[in-house]
Amino acid sequence: MTWDEAEYVDYLQSERRAYAWVMEHHGGLSPQEASEAALEHYPYEPAETSFRGLVFHDEAWHWAMLSIHGAQYTVDRPELAHPSPGYLALDD
Repeated sequence: MTWDEAEYVDYLQSERRAYAWVMEHHGGLSPQEASEAALEHYPYEPAETSFRGLVFHDEAWHWAMLSIHGAQYTVDRPELAHPSPGYLALDD
């Protein structure tokens, strides 16, 4: 996908916010720790980076759950296979 810089930055910030929310509410991190985890997981990629934004192919919920519960989270914790209402409300 070709990203306009403003679109990319907006989407990056949105995914960071969502990832941090999950890490705080489901992973038990402090707000500061959750923000740091989001910045680490979603680094800024310059426009010339190959496959820029590839991390966006799955939503932040999924990446955060992988980090918290591991690759089998949908099997071990099927109630977490889909985003929670609180997570979904972030977009409202």
